Amino acid sequence: MSTTNLQAEAFSRHAQLLIVDPQNDFCDIPGATLPVKGADADMRCLATWLEQGGEAFADIVVTLDSHPVYAIERPAFWRQGQGASAEPVAPFTQIRAEDVRAGRFSPRDAALRPRVLAYLDALEASPRKYVLMVWPTHCVVGTWGHNIHADLAASLARWEAATLRPVEKILKGLNPMTEQYSAVRAEVPVEDDPRTQTNRALVDRIVGFPGLTFVAGEASSHCVAATADDLFAEMTAERLARVVLLEDAMSPVGGFESGAEAFVARARALGAKVMTTTQALGLLMDRG
Repeated sequence: MSTTNLQAEAFSRHAQLLIVDPQNDFCDIPGATLPVKGADADMRCLATWLEQGGEAFADIVVTLDSHPVYAIERPAFWRQGQGASAEPVAPFTQIRAEDVRAGRFSPRDAALRPRVLAYLDALEASPRKYVLMVWPTHCVVGTWGHNIHADLAASLARWEAATLRPVEKILKGLNPMTEQYSAVRAEVPVEDDPRTQTNRALVDRIVGFPGLTFVAGEASSHCVAATADDLFAEMTAERLARVVLLEDAMSPVGGFESGAEAFVARARALGAKVMTTTQALGLLMDRG
């Protein structure tokens, strides 16, 4: 699809914005518990872009990483070793099923060991083949860290007031027994918890949107990539050609830059576009 056709698409059918996890705890600002280098600038850039081109958007969806303190990917869940000599587990520790079987790590609630092993086996065998990462405690529901970056929150509020439409906010990650990078589904869905299974309403809302969909958020190496990959799997080639990644409104977790690069390469190969917000603003504002 040419730039001219993209311009026509933007104004004949309007546009949609999907923002993944634009939360304080992911921004490199004072008080953040899992800061992503560049995320503060990303969110400020996105807020300015929305102020400038918001009139083109018919729909805005924001996903929010949403957790308790005690969960399978949190330090509070784990101990290193067993018995009286057991020690806390530091953030950024990776734990495999073989580590638990060997007694190197164990859940603090020993009764959960069989369930944890089943989970880790399933996680490592999943299509993304993740290894469990013990992350710093972040995005706990009800805390400052869970909130949307202040500049972006203000821009979203102004968009709501101007358009008389609410921003759809989707919480993900509430079940403590599974990780959930993607807003579409948990990494290992829990049978009796619909929150962890495919969010069909979200898929239908994004995939079924008739215009352009712009994607931004944090982090490009993890939650943006996982959410987009799950959505891309549901899209036709024609629909993928109407997706635009905003490359200056997302950044990777430090040390995972290659994962973000691989995600962008996958998106390009599928037919999605990659633009800066300046380029995208030109697309929105030029009526062709």
